[in-house]
Amino acid sequence: MVCFRELLSDYLTALFLNTLHSGLISLYLWSPMSLFITSLNSGSNGNCYYVGNDTEAVLVDAGLSCRETDKRMSRLGLSMEKVKALFISHEHSDHIRGVEVLAKKYRFPVYITDNTRISGKLKIDPLLVKTFEAYKPIVIGGLNIVPFKKLHDAVDPYSFTISGNGVNIGVYTDIGAPCEHLINNFKKCHAAFLEANYDSKMLDDGNYPYYLKKRISGGHGHLSNHQALHIFKTYRSPALSLLLLSHLSKNNNTPELAHELFMQHAENTHIVVASRYEETAVYEVTANPAAEIKVSILKTEQMSLF
Repeated sequence: MVCFRELLSDYLTALFLNTLHSGLISLYLWSPMSLFITSLNSGSNGNCYYVGNDTEAVLVDAGLSCRETDKRMSRLGLSMEKVKALFISHEHSDHIRGVEVLAKKYRFPVYITDNTRISGKLKIDPLLVKTFEAYKPIVIGGLNIVPFKKLHDAVDPYSFTISGNGVNIGVYTDIGAPCEHLINNFKKCHAAFLEANYDSKMLDDGNYPYYLKKRISGGHGHLSNHQALHIFKTYRSPALSLLLLSHLSKNNNTPELAHELFMQHAENTHIVVASRYEETAVYEVTANPAAEIKVSILKTEQMSLF
């Protein structure tokens, strides 16, 4: 005879699994050998990327206001208390808009080159300013951040590879052309934010003035869809489980176009388009390429996993 307690246990288990599979809630026992990533926003209206482990995280760029950054972090169930540092890639406004207020409010160090800080006219407490150099690793708790030079029309632009728990995450946007530094770092990635800014035909046929078209496509502007696709097809590691197409142009690209192009060659890589209007989900990335990509869909009214 089956006792009441066993029946109740079976019922509650079935109810939980049904709720889980219905998409109303998503709970995972997060692996200690993983990193969690999200794009808070990606585009010429603002860029901000989150990479973290169980205990600490960093932000790359702060192109949203402090208030909007807080709002989007909260919606994802992410805590700003875990953010231990902010890294700035270059001085264009869509990457630094929120730097001063975020640094003042949260008092975390801002890693930025002197040239970028001066060119961006940023007023940051000197006690919080930390400089960096290419290929000199910066350790933030269990995270290792390696900056390297990139081609872009800024005074001192950098990309970043962030590693921890055996996982490598690339933040590679605002790149005029693929260089040896980018290729060598991309080869190591388990996940990456990779720029796919414009469709060449849309740019050529569009109403941008000639000088702006040349700025975008001239080798120190942005990567086209097909340039990014070439990098993806030619240099991706078998361990690359997630690619977030980033910094899409509002006028010279569409999310559908970029996504469809990459899906034709995706194989075992999960393809996501990072929005210029809202945050993505939080993705758990492990060093195991066969592992399922786990997605947090938790909202503020649900339990925070972070």
